[in-house]
Amino acid sequence: MSLKRQLFLASVLMLLIPWAGLKFVLELDNALRAQALQQLEEKGARLAELAGDLMLGVPVVDGAEALYAAPTTQSPKVDGFTTTWPDFRDHEDQLPWQSRPGQDNLRWLATSNDRHLYLLVQNRDQGLQPYNPSQPEHPHDRFKLVLQPPASQLESGLPRTWLIRTTAPGANVPALVDGDPNKPDRRLDVAWEDLGSRWQLELRMPKPAPGSRLGFQALQTGEQPVTQGTPITPPPILVQRNTGLERALERQLSDGQQVTVLEPAGWVVAQSQAESPNSTTDFDELSASQILEQITLNALRSLVRLYQPQPKVLTEAHHQLHTGGLPEHHLVQQGGEVWLATEHSFFGGRSLLLKQSMDQLLSVSGSALGSVLARSLLIILALTLALLGYASWLSWRIARLQRLVSASVDDDGRILDTIPPARSRDELGQLQQHFGQMVSRLQSYNHYLESFSRKLSHELKTPVAVVRSSLENLAHSHSEVERQQYLERASSAAERLRRILHSMSEAARLEQSFDQADKEHFDLAEVVSQASAAYQQLDPHHQYHCYLPDTACPLLGSPEMLVQMLDKLVDNAQDFTPEGGAIEMRLELDPEHYTIEVFNEGSSLPVNPGVDIFGAFVSQREGKAEGHLGQGLLIVRLIAEFHSGRIDAQNQYLNGIDGVAFRAIIPRLPNEPRTAP
Repeated sequence: MSLKRQLFLASVLMLLIPWAGLKFVLELDNALRAQALQQLEEKGARLAELAGDLMLGVPVVDGAEALYAAPTTQSPKVDGFTTTWPDFRDHEDQLPWQSRPGQDNLRWLATSNDRHLYLLVQNRDQGLQPYNPSQPEHPHDRFKLVLQPPASQLESGLPRTWLIRTTAPGANVPALVDGDPNKPDRRLDVAWEDLGSRWQLELRMPKPAPGSRLGFQALQTGEQPVTQGTPITPPPILVQRNTGLERALERQLSDGQQVTVLEPAGWVVAQSQAESPNSTTDFDELSASQILEQITLNALRSLVRLYQPQPKVLTEAHHQLHTGGLPEHHLVQQGGEVWLATEHSFFGGRSLLLKQSMDQLLSVSGSALGSVLARSLLIILALTLALLGYASWLSWRIARLQRLVSASVDDDGRILDTIPPARSRDELGQLQQHFGQMVSRLQSYNHYLESFSRKLSHELKTPVAVVRSSLENLAHSHSEVERQQYLERASSAAERLRRILHSMSEAARLEQSFDQADKEHFDLAEVVSQASAAYQQLDPHHQYHCYLPDTACPLLGSPEMLVQMLDKLVDNAQDFTPEGGAIEMRLELDPEHYTIEVFNEGSSLPVNPGVDIFGAFVSQREGKAEGHLGQGLLIVRLIAEFHSGRIDAQNQYLNGIDGVAFRAIIPRLPNEPRTAP
């Protein structure tokens, strides 16, 4: 998988942030819903007690005949027409007419405000037949209205009855108390209009007391009632909004709450709502981040509703609402909005339905979190683009490095060119630097391998030629002395061949011997001192100096291998030191390690930085000595690493003499004794 795809997947994993935020919102929604439900239960119980104290009159049970007066804040004009009635739009059929089953010819509307009750009655079967005072027995339309006060006011008088008839269509039609022409009731304002194929009556009267009964009949003289088949005994119960109760309930509500008081038959007698704070802002005034927050919050609401239980749909028809019991999760949907609802019963079988808007609850949990999620989405988008751009840049750099490496080596493994140094200092720059060093070392190593056959041929040519010539001369010699000379020459050449082959395999044998080597405690100063004395005796052509610390230098290791390491270092120094030159051996003691240094004058390290003089088959002698295939310093490095140390070399100016110092740094292990054994 490419680096760009890996970083893309890594950026996709950052989507876990909004996923975790959504899980948190859902858990918060459940917690807030449980807490809000408990608070609604407590508040609903208090509001039910308040409603029980303020509700008067007999409860309207199922099956009881009722006349519902919808609430209004308007004052319809009493002119016999419908244009000024609440909810009127362009056609009267759009009004919420009421009627009785089986009597579709008669329909009516009733509404009330704080002062008056308005009644609109329409007969759709015939036009108006006016009353002719000169012919009172002639058929004419009459309208009878009955108002029965609540039981608490019956002692003030019997039910009141009004008879309404008109001599001509129009307004100011008198309402006769008990049908007496001499007792018109000026408190009632009546208009009666003839609409051709139907007539329409509009009436305004003082608002009856709560718990009253109100009934009416449309009659014709000499005919049976055209609207109701039986006399109005008793009249239907007048159901109207209790404005005093609505105001009292509204003061108790919190933001986003709605309360509805229902009669046993489902009639809505009180409904109050506390509007949520208006925090809307003009779209043009919103910033880009605020627009994104609103979009996120709306999406958050949709997601929460998706994971919420399915709410129960409540439908209010003709001002009647039947809950049929609330579901276990108490979520209901009414008017296109989801609510958290509780229902409480009180006196007379009435009920109180208290609801809390779920949008309000989600606003509490989602306003801040919606802002966080919106910002996190912006950050994730920016990080994704940044990561993709960064991945493209890394891919370009890696591809460039790949092209440089490919261009530096041909198909046969030959080094064609070096890799230029990197300008950056990050990991890829360091990788390019290491590739450059590797190519340089491979170039030096390939140069050595290419000259290895020449060196080996040069090293083997002379002893092989000596052996061959000695054997040929041996066959033609006539004296024992000549034969002995030729045999000695052949033996000497064979020994030289053995040394060359031994040098080639010495490093490999040394690495194998590390597995069987046993470490022992010894004094490193004594080993260096004895070795220095032996070198002076065996090599009278150079001056040897040895500098040792005054104290013992205990070490856990292999003294034989360390002597072998000193042999290689001194042998290397002898090859590069002029006759009579100085070779110095120095042992220094530090708290953490020992330093063994061999200095020789008259030479310098190679200038080529790509040459590792401690590598295999690396030699700078260039024919200066015989039998050297570049294995000596490799053996030095292997022995130093066997003792957990390291080896280095540097040009040095010591005591007024230019030369090269080789150092072997060997750590002192903690379990080594501090005194010589």
